[in-house]
Amino acid sequence: QVQLVESGGGLVQAGGSLRLSCAASGRTFNSYTMGWFRQVPGKQREFVAAISWNAYSTYYADSVKGRFTISRDNAKNTVSLQMNSLKPEDTAVYYCAATQARRSGSYLCESTYDYWGQGTQVTVSS
Repeated sequence: QVQLVESGGGLVQAGGSLRLSCAASGRTFNSYTMGWFRQVPGKQREFVAAISWNAYSTYYADSVKGRFTISRDNAKNTVSLQMNSLKPEDTAVYYCAATQARRSGSYLCESTYDYWGQGTQVTVSS
């Protein structure tokens, strides 16, 4: 069982930066691939980024590639999402998620993840 708690959301102007963090409970954090998803009202949750359990591999949605960076600290049981050059279309609730799946092609899929945080709101004003 893993419990996830996101933090770091807020209001920022277009072009600005935010850093989201996700703190995980449990002693097996380093066995989980971690992902970030986002959702706006009336739309499906969409993949943003993922990082493998050993941090060797990272994955990004095309819409955030080059602007967002995912990282993890297995000693502190945390995963972070550094978001730069933010755009109004990045406005959403951002969710942290965890999976022990080992198929890299599945990390972009919401259904792959077993544990989810409660979400943190990111609002980018124009």
